[in-house]
Amino acid sequence: VQLVESGGGLVQPGGSLRLSCVASGITFNRFIVTWFRQAPGKERELVARINGRGDSPFYAAFVTGRFTISRDNLKNTAYLQMNNLKPEDTAVYFCNAVNRELDYWGQGTQVTVSS
Repeated sequence: VQLVESGGGLVQPGGSLRLSCVASGITFNRFIVTWFRQAPGKERELVARINGRGDSPFYAAFVTGRFTISRDNLKNTAYLQMNNLKPEDTAVYFCNAVNRELDYWGQGTQVTVSS
């Protein structure tokens, strides 16, 4: 089983990035996918979550209106579209896939927002 994140990088404030999380070895549509992030010296925090069907997204208050979570179950991929990025969004972003029995994490992708 693997979750592989990509799409991170260095972007200026106000810019955009789209993160991808590709899953292999699982029945992807049976898993809730959550994006977390962890900044240096801080605890990991939930960013956004989406259910197996791809509806009813949930967002942390600090990203509402700026980030959009989505998924394509045919491609076993989840996305996090991040717009209007701020320096405080700088963190390692992790993808998590979970159901009642199983819990998987990716290795993370670095997002740095700086001028």
